[in-house]
Amino acid sequence: MKLLLLRLLFRKMWNNRLMTLSTLVGIVVAVAFTTSIPLYSSGSLKRLITDTLQQYSEGIPPGSLWIRFQAAGNTAVDIKALNTVSTFIGEEVPARIGYPIDVTVRTTSLAGTRLVVVDPEKVDENVTRKMNLVAMSRINDYTKLTSGAYPKETVKNKTLEVLVHEDVPFRNAFRLGDEFYYPLGKSGQRLKVKVVGTYVPKDERSPYWAEGQDALLNRLIMPEKLMYDELFVKRKLSPQTVDWYSSYDLRTVQRQDLADMIQTITRLDIELYQLLEGTKVNISFLKLLEQFRTQSTQLQLLLFMLAAPVLAMVYYYLFMNAKQALTRQQSDIAVLRSRGAKTMQISMLFLLEGILMGILAVAIGTVLGWYMALSIGSTSEFLTFVNRKSLSIPFSWDVLLYALGAVVFAIGSSVIPAISYARTSIVSLKRNQARSDRAPLWQRFGFDFILLAVVSYGYVLMQERQAVTEQTGLTADQLQVQPTLFFVPAVAIFALGLVCLRVFPWVLRFIQWIGKTWLPLPMYITFTQLSRSTKSYHPIMLLLMLTLGLGVYNASAARTMDQNAIERTLYRFGSTVIFQTEWEGRIASNPTPRKAPTAPKPKTPGGNTPSPTPTDKGKAPPKTSTILYLEPPFELYRTLPGVQHAARVLNMRGNASYAGKSIGQGTLMGIDNQDFAKVAWWRNDLYAYHPYVFLNQLGLFEQALLVSKNVADQYQLKLGDPINMSFQGKVVEFILVGIVPYWPTQYPEVSPFYIANLDYIYDQMPLTPYEVWLQVDPKAKVKPMLDELQKKGIQVATIKDVRNELITQRNQPSRGGVFGILSLAFIVSILVSLFGYVMYWFFQLSNRVVQFGVLRAMGLTRGELTSMLFVEQLLTAGLSIGAGVLFGRLASNLFLPFLQTVQAADNAIPPFRIVFDAEDNVRLFAVVVFMMVLGGGILLTHIRKLRVHQAIKLGEER
Repeated sequence: MKLLLLRLLFRKMWNNRLMTLSTLVGIVVAVAFTTSIPLYSSGSLKRLITDTLQQYSEGIPPGSLWIRFQAAGNTAVDIKALNTVSTFIGEEVPARIGYPIDVTVRTTSLAGTRLVVVDPEKVDENVTRKMNLVAMSRINDYTKLTSGAYPKETVKNKTLEVLVHEDVPFRNAFRLGDEFYYPLGKSGQRLKVKVVGTYVPKDERSPYWAEGQDALLNRLIMPEKLMYDELFVKRKLSPQTVDWYSSYDLRTVQRQDLADMIQTITRLDIELYQLLEGTKVNISFLKLLEQFRTQSTQLQLLLFMLAAPVLAMVYYYLFMNAKQALTRQQSDIAVLRSRGAKTMQISMLFLLEGILMGILAVAIGTVLGWYMALSIGSTSEFLTFVNRKSLSIPFSWDVLLYALGAVVFAIGSSVIPAISYARTSIVSLKRNQARSDRAPLWQRFGFDFILLAVVSYGYVLMQERQAVTEQTGLTADQLQVQPTLFFVPAVAIFALGLVCLRVFPWVLRFIQWIGKTWLPLPMYITFTQLSRSTKSYHPIMLLLMLTLGLGVYNASAARTMDQNAIERTLYRFGSTVIFQTEWEGRIASNPTPRKAPTAPKPKTPGGNTPSPTPTDKGKAPPKTSTILYLEPPFELYRTLPGVQHAARVLNMRGNASYAGKSIGQGTLMGIDNQDFAKVAWWRNDLYAYHPYVFLNQLGLFEQALLVSKNVADQYQLKLGDPINMSFQGKVVEFILVGIVPYWPTQYPEVSPFYIANLDYIYDQMPLTPYEVWLQVDPKAKVKPMLDELQKKGIQVATIKDVRNELITQRNQPSRGGVFGILSLAFIVSILVSLFGYVMYWFFQLSNRVVQFGVLRAMGLTRGELTSMLFVEQLLTAGLSIGAGVLFGRLASNLFLPFLQTVQAADNAIPPFRIVFDAEDNVRLFAVVVFMMVLGGGILLTHIRKLRVHQAIKLGEER
């Protein structure tokens, strides 16, 4: 029986091989897209770990685990329990953590004490020498003798041999071979020690010396075995402290191991206390592991949120494909039911088919998902893949769980419809065919309007969240990730698609009613066919609207995030490369400033000039000191390799006043308008006129001034108003010639800004160091510029290169993951829509062969039949494509503004804008044209192959 079932299954799959292949492709895509996210998260975690570990180039290594036992007072220490703890820390803990150890060391120390000289004639006993008797495991492997020998593990003449750092004898005024008594606290006992050797560390940067070099300067180091056997076991002494230090290699940490490692380290204090009271973790890498897990989880959650709508679309494609296959096979199912086959048996047939394809999809999809993860890691911008160093993506068994989960959903999407079809008998089949014009369930229950209500509620929630961020000033990282930003737009597109399907039959009937007297026969038949069998077109129309709508939304979301991040960085820098050179200067007392025009003395209400007060008479002006700077040669910058344009830019703080009223402090930027126009970054839509218009106004006369719009609005400033600014006690007069909302590098919410002519500022006050803004060739390097400046004796204090900042941003795992997923989602959306469209029309036309034969037999020519089908395709696929693009743009305009978050004022400028890239529209248009042409080709092929005598036959349409 089982053999017959398998034979039937394989014959069924072979007879419907094209449908089986299309279903397999959908499951493979679902598995690949699902597994690519955890694979990329694992790879990005590895990069994150590598970058984090590189930040710990100095100090204690990041993988340090430091456990300490501290004896309580004079309480005797249980040495057996101490050895048990040592075994637990040395064997059990590393086995649980499961990662290699670079270095491990146990440091056992007696209580520190003041040494007593044995022979005062050899050693000065007036010197205070406070030392600790210490044993360090494997000390010989990490030290190099500078004199003497290593201590022996035996007691000779009741004397313990010890080793000291080479600086200890000099600091404590003794020599090699000197002997001391080591008092043991209040007990009155003392040990006799002899210094037999000095050492230096082989590698001071080794984690073995994590306590630091200073700790070695007060240690007398004896053999560890001798300390435990002689002092603790034989003499019943107790250690003061015992430290177990291990440096773990975290470079190969896997995401799936983080939870177990965190749990192990978290429970260490409890388990250590149970073994020996007074033992606890002093330093661990628990916070580092939690940081890794948090960032990896957040990244994976974010990527799954981005991918969820596309995955849902793939599962819908599988559902649509299954419905087509079942519709094609429903007569066979009904015959099997009528001949005694049970519902469970027929369902098992489809389930086995899904399992076989699922196994194959896991094998293919997991490998494809690995390559997808590599593609995500090489994404710098939306649909831009670069040849950067590829991620090292480890494969883990939990990826198979994601793959199996995707397969379960995929099989459910294709098998669940089969269960309802498996209950169909001949009688129920005929009854359902007779009721084929009945409205679908979702229309009868108003599911489309319910979804629109859900979307409206989600939109309100987003508005409330944005209001909260504006009030609290929290950034996106401080708030929980809102899944509504990714789910609600997809639901909105889906709901609008359902509404469109509800309205579609009404539009057809209206056109048919209007044109029933003048429409040509083929067109009339087309409208009749569409209006009577609208339900059969719902799956493909909804799929096209959903895929293209999501494609437009994902493309716009990616472009918007990318473009706004780039523009805010460019605005913050102002130009490509910025140099701040070191200026030579000297201090001058009471410098003679250039003569400036003096304002008339104010008069009293009576019209007389006020006389000086007694306190003013005979008072000398205050002494001031000013730095006189020597300006480096500016023209040299224009000749640097790769430099296209250069400009001087001065930024300084000053107090502004208008009509005798103080406006407050602000930033004055001094520029040369022609040079500045060539080097500055502009976004023209920020200004009422082109920025060059304002720069031209600035060049009309030397006192011209541009003012930030917030200041002009607050104080009602008008063009032509005089404004004074004071710097270092000097007042400079300006005339307002322009009002601008924004200016490169200036943030009006942080500080009002004023733009003036640099030469005029220097005419009124001493030279002040300025920045040099450079517009350079995109491939130009900064180092040759620096070398050229150094040859001319010019030293550069600071360098800003916006290109490096943009590269750093693009290399962030979260940024690459977001753009990578959105890029793949866009590609998958296009491919699914293309494949679904082709498969739908292929089987739709195959199922209507009898209908076409009847129409041909009635007298319709091939040309009329072709035009009829082209119009049918245009009204269904064309309308769906247009509606999908429209819904995608509508969702972008509604929901993408919520991508912006309230950040610091210096990050919120330039204002957020939604971006639709022409290249993405071209790609979509190309796919649409290809789909329509391919669909037309399928139509022509079917019509050319159509034979009336073969199409019209006895029996039913198959």
